[in-house]
Amino acid sequence: MSAAVRKLVDVLDGAAGRHISVLGVSGTRLLLGFVGFMYYASQYGDRRYLFGPDGVLPWGEFTSKVHEAGTFSLYTVSNSGAWFEFVFHAGMLAALAVTLGVGGRLGLAVHWVFLWSIYQRQPVLLDGGDNLAYLVIPMLLLTRCYDRFAISGGFAKKVSSRVPSVLRSLSAPLHNLGVVAIALQICLVYVVSGLYKVQGKMWQDGTALFYILRVSEFSLPGVSDLVYENDLLVFLGTYSTTIFLVYFPLGVLVPQLRPWAAVASIGFHVSIGVLMGLTGFALTMVACDLIFLSGALGVAMAKTAPLVRRLQSYGRPGRGRPEKLPGAATAAVGKENVPEKV
Repeated sequence: MSAAVRKLVDVLDGAAGRHISVLGVSGTRLLLGFVGFMYYASQYGDRRYLFGPDGVLPWGEFTSKVHEAGTFSLYTVSNSGAWFEFVFHAGMLAALAVTLGVGGRLGLAVHWVFLWSIYQRQPVLLDGGDNLAYLVIPMLLLTRCYDRFAISGGFAKKVSSRVPSVLRSLSAPLHNLGVVAIALQICLVYVVSGLYKVQGKMWQDGTALFYILRVSEFSLPGVSDLVYENDLLVFLGTYSTTIFLVYFPLGVLVPQLRPWAAVASIGFHVSIGVLMGLTGFALTMVACDLIFLSGALGVAMAKTAPLVRRLQSYGRPGRGRPEKLPGAATAAVGKENVPEKV
């Protein structure tokens, strides 16, 4: 075996033995759960009109479309109002559980089923983030996305302790496979979107942003007009978007550039959410970008941990300066028993 092949095998063995980007995928799970929960919450007042059996899309027509598409939705099971309320509120609670980190992989799978069902019920409200959520959540099932930012009840540890060691040894490879699959999916979204824009005439002549921000559905009153009325901002925004999308995968391949590429992507999608109102799509993309920021987030949390502990201990009884004992009592207490200053 040559030295190069041996080195490659050693690298693969090392990667298979440790879990990568645990902090990042945990943040991805949390934010995707939050996006799902906010989708339910934002439509809660109009839920019967938008998703109910007697809503804007009649139940019979909706059921026919689902069957023609060869897909499924829990909302097709019955046209009962009670069934609708049960499914809607159960989906809302499942999304909240994923956000809080309750339920583990089973809870995440249940959330995916409910999310798919409600997205199929009213496709008009979707902004593109749903397509990515469909793909990413099953990939998250392979990862240890409940290791951080989760409320642990100890049940998962009890179950994992009973799993045979042979199966437990697959945890790291499966986790890393899920992380790599999400990373490849995000890079594919960027590259395809960038190459598609390159072929468009408006993206080639630098005027695409002007026309996009003038669409009433994608405009922010009082802000969008400040952008599309400025030729320089339109020119820079159009070309920088195309360049960023096409070359993003190259940025994440270089470890030193990876955090900066992720931060640029987050800023890019936050601006989309603010200027164009595509908040669901923007937050879904930001959630997936977090896997590239796992290392930087870990360093930041490690640096802020002492400050957090200090703030938590501040004001606790017995953690401040010890009160001075009376003279006789002080003499009776040995030096080794006097508490140290914190």
